[in-house]
Amino acid sequence: MHWFANPARFIRLADKILPLTLPLTVGLLAVGLYLALVASPADYQQGDTVRIMYIHVPSAYMALFCYMVVAAAGFSTLVWRHPLADVAGKAAAPIGLAFTGLALVTGSLWGKPMWGAWWVWDARLTSVLVLFFLYLGYMAIWGAFEDRSKAARAAAILALVGVINIPIIKFSVDWWTTLHQPASLFRADGPSIDPSMRPPLYVMLAAFQFYFFTVFLWRIKGELAAIRLNALRYAGEAPRSASPKEEQP
Repeated sequence: MHWFANPARFIRLADKILPLTLPLTVGLLAVGLYLALVASPADYQQGDTVRIMYIHVPSAYMALFCYMVVAAAGFSTLVWRHPLADVAGKAAAPIGLAFTGLALVTGSLWGKPMWGAWWVWDARLTSVLVLFFLYLGYMAIWGAFEDRSKAARAAAILALVGVINIPIIKFSVDWWTTLHQPASLFRADGPSIDPSMRPPLYVMLAAFQFYFFTVFLWRIKGELAAIRLNALRYAGEAPRSASPKEEQP
């Protein structure tokens, strides 16, 4: 990982990867949406409402994945002081927040016809809502400190503390009696979902994953450009502030 410590080297690599991930993201999204909305069959109980699953499940998975990226970045910041770790965490958090929000909204839309309510204080729903606020808190910390190093450390600590919520989200449907259905795709004994519904889910999962990597690289490049701009601005102001003799008559 220290190979990426050089920002210029990382940007060169990102410039090579982005032309590949962008068309893959668009292509997979197009295929996934076609399979989900047109080609896949309606459920015999839920009807066409089941199509919400093809957005909801990948969004929920990516919400957890993004948080683990943020937490890994925080760990690298605190332990190894990796130069790009805090940049990576800051870049990944808004993407994770968006996926978490999408999972909550689609879950609510799916829950209304299935449960008869837009929201219940179910263990799975509540823990995902906590994840949403963890993302907000992480991002708020970055805006609360003028000193970047202090913000990075404080945000990293929050990210690592919040990791405890990830297994709660994952296993809440097994530990408690909830309205939310048990895991049906990522199971130790294999998926329990109907085989005809798996291809749209897998394609949408891949599409969301490539979307993450594409936007993630874009955001890291933007963060590095902002850091360099601030450094240049500070370097330009430093000589003027360090020469008080020039201000004397």
